[in-house]
Amino acid sequence: MYREISNHTVFVEGRPVHYQMVDRTGDRQETSREAIVLVHGLSASSYWWTRNIAPLAQHYRLYLVDLPGFGSMRQHRQHFHLRQTASWLIQWMEKIELTKAHFIGHSMGGFICTELAARRPEVVGKLVLVAPAFIPPARQVRHYLLPLCLGITHTSPAFWPILTYDAMRTGPLTLLNAARQLMAQGDHEHISALSMPTLLIWGQHDTLVPAELGQLLIKEIPQAQLIILARAGHVCMFEQAPLFNKHVLNFLHAEQTDKTVH
Repeated sequence: MYREISNHTVFVEGRPVHYQMVDRTGDRQETSREAIVLVHGLSASSYWWTRNIAPLAQHYRLYLVDLPGFGSMRQHRQHFHLRQTASWLIQWMEKIELTKAHFIGHSMGGFICTELAARRPEVVGKLVLVAPAFIPPARQVRHYLLPLCLGITHTSPAFWPILTYDAMRTGPLTLLNAARQLMAQGDHEHISALSMPTLLIWGQHDTLVPAELGQLLIKEIPQAQLIILARAGHVCMFEQAPLFNKHVLNFLHAEQTDKTVH
């Protein structure tokens, strides 16, 4: 069993940061458990992890934080700078006295987690990258409109209210600004410096960040495994939640093995 999600606020760079924590009922030694930080993607929020919280919280202390400009942090739209977000997360960790955690990042959140892990490997245990958004810089925002629409068709109708709500909270200007910043990132050399065990997870029908990219990243990340989930698209942690949770827990519990494609 886990308690209801508790809400907290700290100040980073003089601005309030709202985050949530989930722990087990009746566990007085809660702070001794390993922690997981869940980092959402573009136009998203912590709601996208709804189907992953309970299974992960049985074994780990969870932290859910919305990035500046998104979800509960939407009032800080003007403060979203992609290349500064990893440093922002590190400052947040220092404020809440979280010295080390496993990180699970989806899409843009996966990209941010790789930067954080490359800069400060000592604060990262293991890394789970869910369809990380390493997008060719030559592409333009308009080229991703059709894949984005197609991606919705591969998403469970149960997810559509969350998608709509978060898109409305984000707003088109913030979405376009963040997308342009993401697609302007041409330097991905830092991923070859990742020193921690890394799990790559993709949905087979991901039209936004194709699963073929995983086959390339597994060759560049030293300690990486790749899992591709059938019957799932870009939001595979929601669409195939039981299987996703199983693979993540197995990875976090196990010793690192050789690279494997499932």
